[in-house]
Amino acid sequence: MAIYAIGDIQGCYEPLQRLLALVQFDPHKDQLWLAGDLVNRGPQSLEVLRFAKSLGHRVRCVLGNHDLHLLAMHYGGHSSRSSDTLTPVLNAPDRDELLDWLRFQPLVVLDEARNWCMSHAGIPPAWSARKARKRAQEVEAVLQSEDCTEFFRQMYGNLPDQWQKGLQGMERLRLIVNYLTRMRFISPAGQLDLLSKEGLDQAPPGYLPWFEAENRAAATTRLLFGHWAALEGKANGTNVYALDTGCVWGGELSALRLDDQQWFRVPAQTV
Repeated sequence: MAIYAIGDIQGCYEPLQRLLALVQFDPHKDQLWLAGDLVNRGPQSLEVLRFAKSLGHRVRCVLGNHDLHLLAMHYGGHSSRSSDTLTPVLNAPDRDELLDWLRFQPLVVLDEARNWCMSHAGIPPAWSARKARKRAQEVEAVLQSEDCTEFFRQMYGNLPDQWQKGLQGMERLRLIVNYLTRMRFISPAGQLDLLSKEGLDQAPPGYLPWFEAENRAAATTRLLFGHWAALEGKANGTNVYALDTGCVWGGELSALRLDDQQWFRVPAQTV
């Protein structure tokens, strides 16, 4: 069995199928790890969701910020944004079935036996992989409950932007979500900057890429993440693997084979 980790697909179904053909993915033996943002901005989010769901136990998927946005539209009544391409999903006859499946995906996958962990945006420096998984479960418990509608109504927001003891309720859950699905730059004290989306050399004053922080608690765990297309698959840190190579922006769709850390890539468009 081979395990392939793939970054942000964002509705790029046709490149996904080319990438799987390149690696000779066998859905009866192999496994896919998907680092979130299956949907939005690309043209075929519905096809991506249907395909991922069809893989059953052969897929392990974490939620990204675009996936949560889709769920917030479905369950929380949030409106579409001008850049969204989610109408086919929302109009699909199997919408309820697909989004119920998506709602039950985790925020963090942790395989301690293989020493791999995956979340959409990474893990804040102060958290170990186990701590991240534990905090993710707090959010997942609400997502998968009858209280999910109220959660999605209050999910959006940039505050609080720094972890502190005593955080409770929606503020605690929102910050966990933001760390795991929106984080790029962070201060040494753990404060998030959620406005900057540039590359490594354009950190806001007083901030740095989360994976370059000193003494990361998860430094001995191999971390898979997406979310940051500007990295172009390059992350300066120990045991960190940036999977988002900007397919939806005309870049590439990439897969990392976990057994030997070999990369496979296909262009967004065929020549």
